[in-house]
Amino acid sequence: MNFANILRQHTAALRALLVLTVILGIGYPVMIWLFAQLPGLKDKADGSLVDLGGKPLGSSLIGQLYTDAGGNPLPQYFQGRPSAAGDGYDPMATSAGNLGPESVVDSPDKPSLLTLVCTRSAEVGARDGVSGARPFCTDTGVGAVLSVIGPRDARGTVTAPTRVISVNQLCPAAPFVATYEGVAVECAEPGADYAIGQIVPIHGDTTDPAVPADAVTASGSGLDPHISPEYAVLQVNRVAAARGVSPERVRALVGEHTDGRTLGFLGEPRVNVLQLNLALDGLERVCLM
Repeated sequence: MNFANILRQHTAALRALLVLTVILGIGYPVMIWLFAQLPGLKDKADGSLVDLGGKPLGSSLIGQLYTDAGGNPLPQYFQGRPSAAGDGYDPMATSAGNLGPESVVDSPDKPSLLTLVCTRSAEVGARDGVSGARPFCTDTGVGAVLSVIGPRDARGTVTAPTRVISVNQLCPAAPFVATYEGVAVECAEPGADYAIGQIVPIHGDTTDPAVPADAVTASGSGLDPHISPEYAVLQVNRVAAARGVSPERVRALVGEHTDGRTLGFLGEPRVNVLQLNLALDGLERVCLM
């Protein structure tokens, strides 16, 4: 290949680079930006910011924490669902907890998904005056899981237990059940490995938890700004008492800020927590006037 051919090829490549840079690196972004400034789209392109008196208070698309300096939930505000994004609703650390349905046994440095759900359910129940009990949870708010040790059949099922340990209840805690198939249940010794046993979650008596699922599980992004109407209604009495207003007025606000399914059939009804809390603050200002 002579020098002239090499020069032509490199010149053609350079022209293609310059043309594509202008089209895709400049023209396309500018076109998208101009399109985003059209009425009806500008608010979403700017981040769907919610402000009061010209001061941005958050985005209707991203949840936020309503806690005091110690991380304790403020009783006068509706609480959102848990978040696994950084320290909570951090857009720069959006993520899920990466724990699946088989995460039922606590590790020394990290609780299982089941124990997280049980703990959150107990906390929400205590905060909002309902039972925090739910299936596969102990009364103390950890996963109700046993390691059953003994001979097994061909399918791996223990046929005659010789030892049973409540793996998520460290000694000296009292196991949530006294016996299992006639064998006394032991508490778990710190640092001991009970993987040799068959892991058996125990359902318990609770079949219809009072605490909704979205109150105890994080969303996939960790940024979900919505809660279910059921979780919002659960919080009405607490918020009303903290603000000194009637539950009926707070319940009416929840209804006003409940959105139906998208297009009538996509997703579930939902309540935007930021907008609801701002409406509550507005109601309180009106009452003080």
